[in-house]
Amino acid sequence: MDDYFDNLDVIEKNLKYFIENHGEIYDAYENFGRLVHVEGGPLDEKTRWLIKVALSTSSQYEYALRTHILKALKSGCTEEEIEHTILLVAPTCGFPRMMQGLLILRHILKLQK
Repeated sequence: MDDYFDNLDVIEKNLKYFIENHGEIYDAYENFGRLVHVEGGPLDEKTRWLIKVALSTSSQYEYALRTHILKALKSGCTEEEIEHTILLVAPTCGFPRMMQGLLILRHILKLQK
């Protein structure tokens, strides 16, 4: 777990490289994501971020989960709502995936205190 968070700088550098070398593709991708998120349907912002937390937990993409947890908190989701969302992953995607998501959430909350 610590290795993952220690490597965030590498992930950020890779994103910077991608933006600098493939800016048009990045811009199109960002625009697509914004359109789907904001204009794709009737779900409110908190619900959209909770869904993204569940999806990134189930796919075990830690960087996305970290980002989605932070954005969910910023949108007004409570720690309890985010934790419940992660717990809901277990029956469909498995206990280990849920436990990894819970570990990431707890790490983020610890860093914020």
